[in-house]
Amino acid sequence: MRTGDQIVQDLPWRWGVQGKIFLIGGLGYMFDAWDVALNGFLTPLIGTEFGLSPAQRGLVATANLIGMAVGAVAWGTVADRIGRKKAFSITLLVFALFSVFGAFSPNIEVFLLLRFLAGVGLGGCIPVDYAIVSEFSPKKQRGRVLAAMDGWWPIGATLAGVSATLLVPVEGNWRWMLVLMILPALLLFWIRRGVPESPLYLSRMGRETEARAVIDDMVTRTGAAPEPYVIPEPVVEDKRGGAWAAAVDQLRRVWAFNPKITAVAWSLFIAVMLVYYAALSWMPSILKAQGFGEIAAFASTTLMNALGIVGVAISVLVVDRYGRKRVIAIAGPVAAATLVLFSLLLGTPTLAIVAIGAFGLFALIVIPVMYAYVSELYPTELRASGFGWASSSSRAITGFAPLLFGSVLWPVLGLPLTFTLLGVLVVGAVVFMWVGAPETAGRELDRITTDVPDSPAVESTGTERTTA
Repeated sequence: MRTGDQIVQDLPWRWGVQGKIFLIGGLGYMFDAWDVALNGFLTPLIGTEFGLSPAQRGLVATANLIGMAVGAVAWGTVADRIGRKKAFSITLLVFALFSVFGAFSPNIEVFLLLRFLAGVGLGGCIPVDYAIVSEFSPKKQRGRVLAAMDGWWPIGATLAGVSATLLVPVEGNWRWMLVLMILPALLLFWIRRGVPESPLYLSRMGRETEARAVIDDMVTRTGAAPEPYVIPEPVVEDKRGGAWAAAVDQLRRVWAFNPKITAVAWSLFIAVMLVYYAALSWMPSILKAQGFGEIAAFASTTLMNALGIVGVAISVLVVDRYGRKRVIAIAGPVAAATLVLFSLLLGTPTLAIVAIGAFGLFALIVIPVMYAYVSELYPTELRASGFGWASSSSRAITGFAPLLFGSVLWPVLGLPLTFTLLGVLVVGAVVFMWVGAPETAGRELDRITTDVPDSPAVESTGTERTTA
């Protein structure tokens, strides 16, 4: 007899059922992108208003990204403890409140603090959103669905660029840029209350009645044929010691589950996102330093973000056909190479813009596939925290990238060598992935890593319960 999670993963895709979860989860992810992309546009404006040096301007993005690193760990762990649904809503509310407070910052110190706190809220969106969407998605469509999730990223980044470009002539422009995204974020917070809890999470937590109610409702609404199923015994965890102890325990469990898998996940996140955030945070400033006007620099960066929408569409088409690993192995190094090309073509503005457009395209092919891949490598009870720790590891390091980029890398090494070094890191992470982790396309969640050489099998947690 099959288990409840197998029933969920074999259901037919329906836009009114799983599609609703995808849309609501994706809109939250859109705000993550909007906020991160906005750092690049805020940096030159905040720097001018508060008279910041190039190194100090890097703090604008650093404060926000470090907050997201903290949030990714905290909320991934919280989501594994209190449930996807509650964390799903709270993360967005925290982000919205501190973002609107940030718009009224009287000085740079208050601004950086509030951007950090907004990042803590928003940093939880990615691991929580990916966990709940992956756990509702049928396994046959899961790769495409999770890759399509990242389509919300270039949409959010493009909205950030369009709003920033249009608001450049407005007095107090950077303050209005922060305020503009608050109302839709609060509206989404209200809508998210109607999202059901993940049935995989409910079954792992021993909430069998609730899990069956969600599964049975999904079977009915998707038009699938009802069949009996069993709910596995819950995973027993020691929840003593508070949130910090819980986070440390989840980190221990993430590495204990499979050290090689976790090392692959962290190395991919760190290398790929280091390249992406360095470009996203500094591209308007780089273009301005090359003689572009403020509006032209903002518009060119917006074009880079907009082409990412095409990149995500391509990733959706290829992720299941060619497999996660192959797409990452090709698109990751190519994306890094386009930045090197961009730095060599800065003397020819038109070709330089073409190169950053190509970067936006290839970066948003590799990132959605990478997110789908990493989220599938962990079992349900570790999925949000495993993804969250991988995301946090990248943001803890990339959080300092804007600061180092503006104070050391760009002025000392120059752009071509800086982007070349970052590209070498991407190639190294791709090679490690190729030899150290399995392909996940088309396989059942919670059973993907059990047959990997030198990988500890997922141990049974007890007997199963059946319906009377």
